[in-house]
Amino acid sequence: MITKTYKIEGMTCGGCVASVKKQLDESDSISDANIRLDFPQAKISFVNELGIETLQSIINKAGNYTIKLNGSETQNTELSLPEKNVRTFKPLLLIVGFIAVVSALTQFPFSSFSGMLWMRHFMAGFFIVFAFFKLLNLQGFANSYSMYDIVAAKWKSWGYVYPFVELALGLLYLTNIAPLATNISTALILGISSIGVIKSNLNKKKIKCACLGDVFNLPMSTVTIVEDLSMVGMSLIMLFQYQII
Repeated sequence: MITKTYKIEGMTCGGCVASVKKQLDESDSISDANIRLDFPQAKISFVNELGIETLQSIINKAGNYTIKLNGSETQNTELSLPEKNVRTFKPLLLIVGFIAVVSALTQFPFSSFSGMLWMRHFMAGFFIVFAFFKLLNLQGFANSYSMYDIVAAKWKSWGYVYPFVELALGLLYLTNIAPLATNISTALILGISSIGVIKSNLNKKKIKCACLGDVFNLPMSTVTIVEDLSMVGMSLIMLFQYQII
């Protein structure tokens, strides 16, 4: 008998778990299916092993779910990631562009434009908007984030905490409360986060980027490195400019 663990994206409640398990239990090739919301979500034992395509067709009957091999067996799922080009990253580029423009327009009619104020508003918008996308599917984000972040890989709960940390930082930048703590926290948190991103890019791993949560299917790339390091750089500039350090 062969037993394998899988990741199932899209399950959000006990009803989802029951629906997926019901469909898997009806297959004569599966002797046991242990399904849960916690990662890994599926542990399946086979009488006759089924391929990932067949398993996908089975759980499609339960709803809009996606099943992937877990851990070291995920090589085949890398093929589902799109190519790294401008069109792929269009959602990310548009969101960042909108935040940048809106941050500039807050100083209209630009009688005296402040680059420091623009950076503060940009960082506020960035953290709030990106936290929003992560919170749309908190579990999906946490699972994807643990695949490359050095902290989340050892402490899975960090993936569930991180979006709320981003939201808090966004609100602090927006209100300009505790700028010293806010900028130091940003430099440390984003700096540590960028380590895992850089390592994944250097190892040429084809994994999903979790910067916009589980909403968009974005591959890990140098775009993510630039995103993290730019935020670190702006937080350090603000620290020096205000002579906080």
